[in-house]
Amino acid sequence: MTSLKVAVIGGGSTYTPELVSGLSRERERLEIRELVLQDVDAERLDVVGGLAGRMLEQGGFAGDLVLTGDLDRALDGADVVLIQIRVGGQAARLSDETVPLACGCIGQETTGAGGFAKAMRTVPAVLEIASRARELAQADAWIVDFTNPVGIVTRALLDAGHRAVGLCNVAITFQRSFARRLGVEPADLVVDQVGLNHLTWVRAVWLGERDVLGEIIEAHGETIAAEIELPAGLLRELGAIPSYYLRYFYAHDEVLREQLAGVPRARVVAEIETELLELYRDPALTSKPALLEQRGGAYYSEAATALIASLFADTGDVHEVDVRNGSTLTGLQADDVVEVPARIGREGPVPLPQRSLAPELLGLLQHVAAYERLAAAAAATRDAGLALRALLAHPLIGEYEKAGALLDRLAAAESSSEPIPVEAFG
Repeated sequence: MTSLKVAVIGGGSTYTPELVSGLSRERERLEIRELVLQDVDAERLDVVGGLAGRMLEQGGFAGDLVLTGDLDRALDGADVVLIQIRVGGQAARLSDETVPLACGCIGQETTGAGGFAKAMRTVPAVLEIASRARELAQADAWIVDFTNPVGIVTRALLDAGHRAVGLCNVAITFQRSFARRLGVEPADLVVDQVGLNHLTWVRAVWLGERDVLGEIIEAHGETIAAEIELPAGLLRELGAIPSYYLRYFYAHDEVLREQLAGVPRARVVAEIETELLELYRDPALTSKPALLEQRGGAYYSEAATALIASLFADTGDVHEVDVRNGSTLTGLQADDVVEVPARIGREGPVPLPQRSLAPELLGLLQHVAAYERLAAAAAATRDAGLALRALLAHPLIGEYEKAGALLDRLAAAESSSEPIPVEAFG
């Protein structure tokens, strides 16, 4: 078994106890000699790192836990670099969720105008981290990105030539819920979820050689539809289960009305984070608290640690990841970054073969893939023309006057704030 150094950039995240919990579960396949939690917020890192240390000690962790604010110290000799940062913290998220509303656009931190604003801040920071990793980490080190918007960030990393893979928790969340409803173990199911990050559909659920998606929709469609807040008739019409992020497309006007009248998710999350950090300070706490489940990111730890284990144990296990399309999804460009199930081994992900997409799925994917191509380039180059064309390409924006007004408002919001720090993902 290979002994690894794992560097977590944004280690002060309230999600980190999830990751630590997952690492403990993977001890038989994953030997970690050094786990480094890096963060620019020393106080937050001390609190989160304290809980991480107690959890690792209770789990019998035999390696070293290092807490540091020094990026180079974290990256030096790393075999895996897991990036989970939020540039600008919750204040920036609040801006992403509220500024677009003035232009009649949905405010969401990964989708549409809010996701665009986040990408513009995040891509340069992630590329800077990756550039240092190229100099300091192991030559064959993997960058695993959990930083949103995952598809655009992963594309930027791959465009810059980095050995990177993107990771999201939507598929594993579906897998766990389907397994519970079918009364089987999650490992018995392969969820064939395809598309772009936060724009995916489950088109098959394999239980051995049998596709049980139809049975799931028939028996549990109403409940699943309520959970993702979309009509059950839509699931039956598509013959697929959309991710809950597709509500921003399929129920746009309803979502916009809710956002205009409601409390931004960023405010709720900020309150949860404050409570979590207070809980983490308790020296008697040695496990992740139940409140963390309300933060979002369910099963993140299982997805991340299982992916790392598969990469280095060369298992060939199937994971849902963000990778270059190649010839996987017909109708998309080879260099588009898609989210699909793939077999994971030492040489990286190999996407499972996919049948052709239905036109109602492909059309939307092509639209958003064009936006992501432009957005990744705009974020990397800071080109205003590319930024405008990216917003024109997005199906939730599209109009020239609206796109221009958004750029002006987003720029004003950023310039009026304090210098943007790179904080832990949260």
